[in-house]
Amino acid sequence: MNTPAAAPTEETVEEVLRGQLSRALGGRRGMVEAAVPTILFTLTWLVTKELRLALTVSLAAAVTLLAVRLVQRSTIQFCVNALFGIGIGWLFVTMSARGGGDVNDQALAYFLPGIIYNGGYAVVLAVTCLIGWPLIGFMVGSVTGDATAWHQDRQIVKVCTRLTWLLALPCVIRVAAQLPVWLAGKSGALEPELAVALLGVLKIAMGWPVQLAALAAMVWLLARNRTPVEPSQD
Repeated sequence: MNTPAAAPTEETVEEVLRGQLSRALGGRRGMVEAAVPTILFTLTWLVTKELRLALTVSLAAAVTLLAVRLVQRSTIQFCVNALFGIGIGWLFVTMSARGGGDVNDQALAYFLPGIIYNGGYAVVLAVTCLIGWPLIGFMVGSVTGDATAWHQDRQIVKVCTRLTWLLALPCVIRVAAQLPVWLAGKSGALEPELAVALLGVLKIAMGWPVQLAALAAMVWLLARNRTPVEPSQD
């Protein structure tokens, strides 16, 4: 016997998505927690040229932010995300070192996972739109209690498709800005130290500011419509 899904407290799809997007981005604090380790890594490396020290400082910052979250008993998701990013960056640095890369190559390697992630994420989001199953639609499904019922409403699909494209846009912008700098630093067309500095600045500048701009566009789009949420009836 199936238990009826709990009725959502939000009355419209737009209200559901505003709440879900706000939680997904982590608010101002979550964005700061994502930016601090990158700021410290970039500054430490530029000042000392000690890659291991830069990695250690960024890791220590992320662990400290995590400890504060634990003490306050608040969500640790965004601190864990930062730690995961540092760990992947450290792995790429290690792989570069084992492949014979010098300290500049290793510093550049730290930024490569972020570029790959944004590129891959943008492709996934674009594909979900192109096949008619925009990823944000599943946010609606998570609230209504039916993961796919939203797809039967063309208006909801249309709104979710636009929002998913907007969600993909920051990723595309980051790759378009960072990849040429990374390639230029790797090839020697740009001084590696300058490339690392630029990548650090771009990663921070195109982190929460670009995400906030995308969120503002989403909020504007959501404010234009009021599509009723239909809970699934089992």
